[in-house]
Amino acid sequence: MKNNQRTAYGKTLVELGEKDKKIVVLDADLSKSTMSSMFEQNYPERFIEMGIAEQNMLSTAAGLAAGGQIPYVSTFAIFITGRAYDQIRQSIAIGKLNVKICGSSAGLSDFGDGATHQSLEDIALMTALPNMTVLTPADATETEQCVIAAKDIEGPVYIRLSRNDVLDVVEPDQPFELGKLRILKKGTDVLILAYGTMIERALNAAELLEEKGISAQVVSVATLKPFPYEAVEAMAEKFKGVVTVDEHNYIGGLASIVGLALKKSKTPFDYVAVEDRYGQSAHHVDSLYDFYGLTAENIAKKSSDLLNS
Repeated sequence: MKNNQRTAYGKTLVELGEKDKKIVVLDADLSKSTMSSMFEQNYPERFIEMGIAEQNMLSTAAGLAAGGQIPYVSTFAIFITGRAYDQIRQSIAIGKLNVKICGSSAGLSDFGDGATHQSLEDIALMTALPNMTVLTPADATETEQCVIAAKDIEGPVYIRLSRNDVLDVVEPDQPFELGKLRILKKGTDVLILAYGTMIERALNAAELLEEKGISAQVVSVATLKPFPYEAVEAMAEKFKGVVTVDEHNYIGGLASIVGLALKKSKTPFDYVAVEDRYGQSAHHVDSLYDFYGLTAENIAKKSSDLLNS
């Protein structure tokens, strides 16, 4: 079954707003897409529509946080991390202000609008900021968990969400722990690390590998900062190869981060990610996944080739 991360985000904001009056929500003319409009419908006095003014939105959020409020701000990932990067860095991250930033329609998920609306650099930008926590939930359930967890994380948090429905892989009774790796499928030969929309493709790749007699372990990585370097290194030592799957430029994304984790490891490593280029328009997101090689078949091939090298 599949559900939508954006809907989970909106519903969770409403739940948090009922329990904590310090929660305020800001959006930049895209609340019906990010689903922060759900909060507006329930708590209009604590919702601020900023218009197409992302820099002002983040500056306002910084002021609200400095005054003791807990602002959740959202718009498309490319706009919130790109247009407002200076405000995030200068006004929020340096001062470790308590602002929760939701990058919606991340990666290639806004398939129809092309490179200008597709964020393949946001993880690199956000993980490079000291004091920033970066969360990449696997599905709608974990999105809810991350939005709730963000409230109690002291300092700025970036949450990356897809526009399209994602496969349900996390049970509601499985708690979220910052930095904890979730094993979704156990295996013995190759370790596949993924997050968000790419988890479904990683699981499908594991099935393809099983047909070849290769046992793949699929692990969800929902915390990209602070990254569990030691846990990944220790897990990797048990396998004959490691492959990362990333709906992001390989530079600065999961591939780069895991590469650092394995810098002393002798376990062979490869990645499936977008090479150093921008996105483009398509009639369906799957067409883009096919074009950029973000497919189960390519994951399986990279895994198989790694073990045979």
